[in-house]
Amino acid sequence: MLSAFVSAFRTPDLRRKLLFTLGIIVIYRLGTFLPAPGVSYRNVQQCLNEAGSADLLSMINMFSGGAMFQLSVFALGIMPYITASIIVQLLRVVIPRFEELHKEGQSGTAKLTQYTRYLTIGLAIMQSAVVVTVANSTLFLGCTVDPFPDMSAGTVLLAILTMTAGTGLIMWMAEQITERGVGNGMSILIFSGIAASFPPSMAQVLNSNNGVRNFIFILALFLAITIVVVFVEQSQRRIPVQYAKRVIGRRTYGGSTTYIPIKINMANVIPVIFASSLLALPTMAMQFGDQSAGWVQWLSVNYRPNSFLYLLTFAVLIIFFAFFYTSITFNPEEVADNMKRYGGFIPGIRAGAPTARYLKNVITRITWVGSFYLATIALIPTVIFSEMGITMMAFGGTSIIIIVGVGLQTVKDIDAQLQQRHYEGFLR
Repeated sequence: MLSAFVSAFRTPDLRRKLLFTLGIIVIYRLGTFLPAPGVSYRNVQQCLNEAGSADLLSMINMFSGGAMFQLSVFALGIMPYITASIIVQLLRVVIPRFEELHKEGQSGTAKLTQYTRYLTIGLAIMQSAVVVTVANSTLFLGCTVDPFPDMSAGTVLLAILTMTAGTGLIMWMAEQITERGVGNGMSILIFSGIAASFPPSMAQVLNSNNGVRNFIFILALFLAITIVVVFVEQSQRRIPVQYAKRVIGRRTYGGSTTYIPIKINMANVIPVIFASSLLALPTMAMQFGDQSAGWVQWLSVNYRPNSFLYLLTFAVLIIFFAFFYTSITFNPEEVADNMKRYGGFIPGIRAGAPTARYLKNVITRITWVGSFYLATIALIPTVIFSEMGITMMAFGGTSIIIIVGVGLQTVKDIDAQLQQRHYEGFLR
């Protein structure tokens, strides 16, 4: 692997891509510590030391690499872009025009990307307004100083515009990594944000009671989960497909045998993100509701992160969204029609509707396995670390799945670049 890494930097084109990606990551991390207008950096650091943070924004803070609780220009991180991308994908089911654009190829994809950008800016305006509004109350619970000393209308508006512009810049940097760098830009920025939160979290564990023992246990559990995630993410069901020979003019086409690779976890980490976002709604309702009300007290008891009802709801939502998202991204009827159009068929299965039913049955069985895998990986670290008294988001199952999945995919992308230039790759 080390020799392949050296070979990657010896290749001029690949070296430029790697250095470009690293440069964007450095800029992204520097923006994390640049305060937004009107923010007192000293007060923010004092609030981080003496107060707890709201669970509602913990996931956004994790994806932003801690920028949310720094109230920086990149406070929203990549989350508005992620949300907008998911919404545009879901709208393909509701709006026929979006599905038509998806089928048009490159021109249609460019149009959908434009819609995603507009939606990202809209979501960034709303989310930045919420962050600025709750900065002195909900964002830092029990803080004795105000992160925003000056809450005048002009300062608030300037802070909202700055955070929105920061989100637009992050979106542009992610697209630049995808086009001119290595890997998927959005995934790379998420990876860097989560990875940046690990060193301070591990330092807190070492400084706590039984720090060395907890540190060793966390590393062992992280290694075990990494092995499981790598094994499952690499696993796939290969459905054989044969293409009949076709004679066009004097040439013969087809007659080859290939396969349809179906991953066990086709939805990746999207179901976990959806489930976590929905479970944040009760927390938001508790924070803005009357604390003496009966329903607020019931939610505070039954929807704690380590309560049975919370964990059960979390698992059910993950399984539901795994099936929902898989049904959107993989259409058995469309795959069967494309195979029939080009003379392909699955051995022993008739082309057309029988092939679509067969693919649907296979997808359903595989999705059951993938959804239970996601729920298990997401819940086990949460339960174990909650019993140990560790509540840091960086050690959750979501962050582990993202880090391992993105790292594995990036290594594959670099390996593909090396194989094109006849070098030995990372995975050999």
